[in-house]
Amino acid sequence: MLKQKLFTGAFVLCAMVSSAQSISPTSDQIKAYTSAWKGERSADGRPRVSDAILARLKNISVEEAWGVLRNKGYQNQFEGEWQLIHDDSVMTGRVVTAQYVPLRPDLQDLVKETGKKEGRVQTGGTNSWPIDVLKEGDVYVADGYGKIADGTLIGDNLGNSIYAKSKRGVIFYGSVRDVEGLSEIKGFNAWIKGQDPSYIQQMMLTNINTPVRIGRAIVLPGDVVLAKKYGTIFIPAHLVEELVITSEVTALRDEFGHLRLREGKYTPGEVDTKWSDAIQKDFLNWVNNYPGKLPMTKKELDDYLKDRNY
Repeated sequence: MLKQKLFTGAFVLCAMVSSAQSISPTSDQIKAYTSAWKGERSADGRPRVSDAILARLKNISVEEAWGVLRNKGYQNQFEGEWQLIHDDSVMTGRVVTAQYVPLRPDLQDLVKETGKKEGRVQTGGTNSWPIDVLKEGDVYVADGYGKIADGTLIGDNLGNSIYAKSKRGVIFYGSVRDVEGLSEIKGFNAWIKGQDPSYIQQMMLTNINTPVRIGRAIVLPGDVVLAKKYGTIFIPAHLVEELVITSEVTALRDEFGHLRLREGKYTPGEVDTKWSDAIQKDFLNWVNNYPGKLPMTKKELDDYLKDRNY
């Protein structure tokens, strides 16, 4: 915990200086964070992965997504051991980040004055500021440094506002209050480290849409999150589409392999190693006559398989 607080303090100081004492980086700064993304962007500079890819991502398992990212060298994108309001929910979306730290009066004064100059709402707490920037498809991801009592970032009033703006829920490395009320917001869900009836105090917002640490994971604004009861995966925007098609093909390969094993056509050793030419041909024939709807287009599948050696 001490190491995380030291990391957080150093990061906040650097972020405040680099953004010339602004609450959020400029569009150009966010583009620099996410320069590998070459597609459409939101007005604030965050990558805007398509709604179609977000929908397909819901069907990808945490293990498949994690495996693709690990093979790409991204080994710090998973966080688990969450409490969920609804265990059966799956959520994907484009990340808006927020950083919270223990309250320090002189820094709090600077944050409030900066927010005032930027035209941010002055009534209520600064924990409403990240909510004000949300658009449909966004997921509010906050580092509340694991604080539970007096660390409740939202209650049911703010939860209703979040869902109205984003049609999504939240992921907090921290806590919430009014869980009964939050549970009644149809479509809303929260991945949290705890819940408490207390209200937020002795903590403060420092930044919106800067890189944050969420437990084991590093998260950038515009990342895409896959959140399930098994954990959360934060995916760099430029890797999402490849991750989806790779995971979809892996699922098809598994389905084919399990079918052939049940039929006794191949041995486990034949399925678990590099496939023979005969198995590859069998798989392609099976895919071409797939009994249901493929998760990808036939062109996407053909393009993906073209240079793969199974």
